[in-house]
Amino acid sequence: MANIDVLNLSGEKVGSLELADEVFGQQNEALLWEAVKHYRAALRQGTAATKNRKLVSGSGKKLWKQKGTGRARIGSVRSPLWRHGGTVHGPQPRSYDYAFPKKKLLGALRSALAVKLADGKLTVVESLDLKEAKTKLYRQALNRLEAKKTTLLVENGEALSPTLVLGARNLQGVELMLNNEVHPYDLLRYERAIFSRAAIEKLQESLKKTVSKRKHAEVA
Repeated sequence: MANIDVLNLSGEKVGSLELADEVFGQQNEALLWEAVKHYRAALRQGTAATKNRKLVSGSGKKLWKQKGTGRARIGSVRSPLWRHGGTVHGPQPRSYDYAFPKKKLLGALRSALAVKLADGKLTVVESLDLKEAKTKLYRQALNRLEAKKTTLLVENGEALSPTLVLGARNLQGVELMLNNEVHPYDLLRYERAIFSRAAIEKLQESLKKTVSKRKHAEVA
C-alpha cells in the first residue's frame, strides 16, 4: 500500500494515510475516456430542431390541377422541394444521455484517483474547516497547499459545515463537492483535488467494497 501525507490548512504535515492498491493502483485510460464521453453526452441540451412540412407556414391546398398544365406535379407550397418548404430528416429535440454501467463508472473513478495521485495533484488534509467563513482565508489556505489554479474540494457529507460552504462558494475556479458525488470527469477537469481525511477514507472504503464484491462474483 502507498502512503500519502495528511496536511493541515497551513501546509504542515500532521499525519499519514494508507491508500489501498485496489483503489489507487491501476490506471485505465480507455475507461476514463468512456466515462468522460458519457458525462459530456448527458450535458448536451439536444435542442437543435428544424421545421418539417407540417410545421412551416403556408397553405396545404393543391396549387394547380394534376394534369394538363404542362407544369410539374405539386401538392403543396410546403413541399421540401420548394424554397421555404419543410426540411426532410432534419434534427429534432432529443436526449443524448445513455445508460452507462455502474461497474465501469466506479472503475473509471478508481482510475481517475490513481492518475491524480501519480501526477502529484492529490492532497489530503485533516480538515477543511476554518474558524471563520471568509473567502480570503480559504484563498490563503489553498495557496499554501499549492492549489493556485482550478481546485476540487471534497468533503464528507457528515462533516460538511456551513463555514466551509460559505467560505469556498465565491472562490474562482474552486468547486466544493461531497465524496459520494465525485465523478471521474470532475477529477480530470480540475488541476488539483483536495480531500478531507474523512472524505478520502469514506470514498476509499466504498470503492474497496465494490472491488471485493466483483472478485467474489468472479470466483463464484
